[in-house]
Amino acid sequence: MTADSSLKRRSDRALASLRGLAVGDALGSQFFAPSNYPALKRREPPSGVWRWTDDTEMACSVLSVLAEHGRVDQDALARSFAERHDADRGYGPAVIRLLRLIREGDDWREPAAALFNGHGSWGNGAAMRIAPLGAWYGGEAEQATHQAEISSYVTHQHREAVVGTMAVAAAAALVADPAGSPGPEALLDGVIELVPRSAVQAGLRRARDMLDYGDAATVAAVLGSGRRTSAHDTVPFTLWAAARHLGDYERAFWTTAQVGGDMDTTCAIVGGIVAASAAGAPPQAWQERTEPLPAWFPTEA
Repeated sequence: MTADSSLKRRSDRALASLRGLAVGDALGSQFFAPSNYPALKRREPPSGVWRWTDDTEMACSVLSVLAEHGRVDQDALARSFAERHDADRGYGPAVIRLLRLIREGDDWREPAAALFNGHGSWGNGAAMRIAPLGAWYGGEAEQATHQAEISSYVTHQHREAVVGTMAVAAAAALVADPAGSPGPEALLDGVIELVPRSAVQAGLRRARDMLDYGDAATVAAVLGSGRRTSAHDTVPFTLWAAARHLGDYERAFWTTAQVGGDMDTTCAIVGGIVAASAAGAPPQAWQERTEPLPAWFPTEA
């Protein structure tokens, strides 16, 4: 295999994951509107064009930096986040301030480390954007976790946020393995082995033990559904949902969305992981209803 063909394969996998992430993000965000609650109960996509949020915008930056540099360059990633920031995409206040400081010339390291009284953010914002990086490293899950860890520090430096980011990237890398995706239990076992001891890892162990549960609401009550927007309240459930529905994007989406919580982010994570394999692509009709990726993002990463 030539270097060019290898790069093309990486790019194709990552773009497929990104499209799955964008559809999950955009469609999931529709169900924050009370008028769409009945459609959610019926598992019926609402009408109109579905607009994505900061989840997709930041994922595009991750992938564009990865394609340009062949790895995560933290300074380039911080600049891309800051320069591409669209205030109308639902960013949280802490990240908005951080990106403003970067645009004004601050080194990202100091304000990112200073968040939340010096503990760093433990939110799910770094995990929500990382599945395409994992797909880029399909079959190289250890490298995916390493690059994901590096990417997280730009905005989220708390241990739980970092480990959550690593876990999502590892899952996507395992699903995107050219040799074939693992089964549900093997997927979660593989992720658990790749991430450090943490609340996220403990949640993943519980998620693995609940793979035989058919009631997503019960699982979400135990694992969390992103309502607290923390990594450890978000990542274990999303990996459970992805593992339960590998190769079936629609079922993965509805299972995730119907438990509520941080639906744009949980559905973005699940969508990005499931779509990392060719069998898990979102329905074409859903892709056509989703807002196009930003104009600055290259169609070929």
